[in-house]
Amino acid sequence: MSAGAPLAGLTVVSIEQAISGPLATRHLAELGARVIKVESAGGDSTRSYDENVHGMSSHFVWLNRGKESVSLNLKDDADREVFTALLDRADVFVTNMAPGALGRLGFAPEHLRDTRPRLIVVDISGFGAGGPISHRRAYDLLAQAEGGVCSLTGAPGFPVKPGVPTIDIGTALYTFASISTALYARERTGEGAYVPLAMFDVAAEMTGFALNQVIHTGIQPDPVPMGTPMLAPYGAYPTSDGQTVVLGATSDREWRKFAGEMMGDEAFQNDPRFADNADRIANRAELDAHIAAWSSQRTLAEIQATADRVQLGNARLNNVIELSRHPQLSERGRWQKATVDGVEVPALKPVFAGGDWSVASPDRVPRLGEDTDRIRAEVGDATVRP
Repeated sequence: MSAGAPLAGLTVVSIEQAISGPLATRHLAELGARVIKVESAGGDSTRSYDENVHGMSSHFVWLNRGKESVSLNLKDDADREVFTALLDRADVFVTNMAPGALGRLGFAPEHLRDTRPRLIVVDISGFGAGGPISHRRAYDLLAQAEGGVCSLTGAPGFPVKPGVPTIDIGTALYTFASISTALYARERTGEGAYVPLAMFDVAAEMTGFALNQVIHTGIQPDPVPMGTPMLAPYGAYPTSDGQTVVLGATSDREWRKFAGEMMGDEAFQNDPRFADNADRIANRAELDAHIAAWSSQRTLAEIQATADRVQLGNARLNNVIELSRHPQLSERGRWQKATVDGVEVPALKPVFAGGDWSVASPDRVPRLGEDTDRIRAEVGDATVRP
């Protein structure tokens, strides 16, 4: 926590698992908030995924820098008192527990503001309240599948879940934005807020372009393995030196740059099969085959130099090992250090670092219950428990 950071002085209490809650609260910590993560004896489920980072899991280290961990049993009266005291002192409470879990313990999120009018509560669920599947637990894969996302990814007949947990991350960012908005509103009104968020709704929102297509045309978009069903050309192409270049044209103007200026192929540019985006989508196979034949005769460097010269977007298809060594990260100072059980490890700086804000650099990743005794003492229960 940094005294000069935008959220310095705010306290966030969370009962969170996996990604959507923890990523949102990590960003709050990076902006200076104190984040107290309440865990059961078993801890956040991501703690047990692997032991890749000096005994901690890759996921947990990614999501939980800069937090305090307190281990409480909310069925125990003394621990319930500690948790109640934490809520009484909190500005924000975030939870993404299973539907009804906190309610059965007497801490229903929708009622926490009854005696805490300034508290901001964000209650993350899989499918929201009131529908036929509201009772179900949800994970990123389940929300993507139920929300139609996987049908837009992969290839026709072979739906694929993206490797990045897009719905978990999207839900985390909506949580972060909702809390920021609620804090701003509280400054004007003095009132907190109860904000329910559903992963399913995030998935539906993210498929908005495809929803519009099916609502107004009745046509289900076919997935494109490396691209989008809504644009062409927009994909990955082989090069003569064994690399893969990624290119796209997002307008007819860019198409003319792509075919006429970058490729130098006016006949291709003016081919009536590719006159506009709809034509290019309809004839995607022929379009991509022609581009691949051109790109396979040139090196990656040659293609990228030409694309840069005509101001056409381009990229190299990298894997994660290559990302970890990418000069665009190292030369811009995007790495910092985190501390895992006393050992320094590399970690990315916050995405919003580098401007006028004083952004905190919380580096410690907490062990399970590492701060329990100190927090008990802080709220008036100094009993040390094994």
